[in-house]
Amino acid sequence: MPGSRRFLHPEAVSRISRLELRARHVVEGFLSGMHKSPYFGQSIEFAQHREYAPGDDPRHVDWKVWAKQDRYYVKQFEEETNLRATLLVDVSNSMRYGSGPLNKYEYAATIAVSLAYLALRQQDAVGCVSFDDTIRAKTPLRSKHNHLDAIIRALEQSAPEQKTDLFGILNNVAESYPRRGMIVLVSDLLVERDGLIRGLRLLRQRGHDVLVFHVMDDEELDFPFTGPTRFEGLELPDALNCNPRALREGYLQALGTYLDEVRRACAQHTVDYALIRTSQPLDAVLARYLSNRLGMHHRN
Repeated sequence: MPGSRRFLHPEAVSRISRLELRARHVVEGFLSGMHKSPYFGQSIEFAQHREYAPGDDPRHVDWKVWAKQDRYYVKQFEEETNLRATLLVDVSNSMRYGSGPLNKYEYAATIAVSLAYLALRQQDAVGCVSFDDTIRAKTPLRSKHNHLDAIIRALEQSAPEQKTDLFGILNNVAESYPRRGMIVLVSDLLVERDGLIRGLRLLRQRGHDVLVFHVMDDEELDFPFTGPTRFEGLELPDALNCNPRALREGYLQALGTYLDEVRRACAQHTVDYALIRTSQPLDAVLARYLSNRLGMHHRN
């Protein structure tokens, strides 16, 4: 895996205003540091033989042919570019929270468009669903590179609302995309837990490979507040004035319990889960995606 690069950190990415250019910087920067990636070209079909040449991978030598002819031949392969990836991106009010250079929505949208750009670059089909309390925009699965514009529009349109039971969203996706593929959920998961787990289980039952990128702000995970503070809800009208020290222990305990329950549920249903901080370099998230893309060919 390549190491993090300075220009992939959120501080630098936040200075690029256009979402498409952000994604291009993230993906091109990520790929430029990689030699031939072990993650690409894993979905392949056997095409034909050719004579072995110096530099060929010995693992591709056809030893049956060698046994018959006493000559080395390698199997040539051609890529099968029919991966179908659907990005589910949370655009609700709570995603607008952020203490760093990128709020949760900006970080999630950058990751989603980067994944779409990467998939289209590999001639894979990608679609996108943006949601809050309901589905706000939906783009079909397409593999043309200009499809990126439609995905960006889906993420940028409509005003966010409160969230509701995520099961309805995931059930809609399961009905809309019946063919097996990869489903990538990018959200802060500030939703009703049972609906989330039921929805993930449904997608797995339908044969989809499911990845969850749980995007949270550092302040939400660490609760660094000390002095008297006024907390305002992004999805509720209520505000709370209190001493954070009294809240911190209970908050962190409840958060830890919730995160453990989500992780266990994802493991139980063979859903790949990653907790992502918005301060995390974006190349690390792409690396996670690539490793899971490789893994899906050895599963289901």
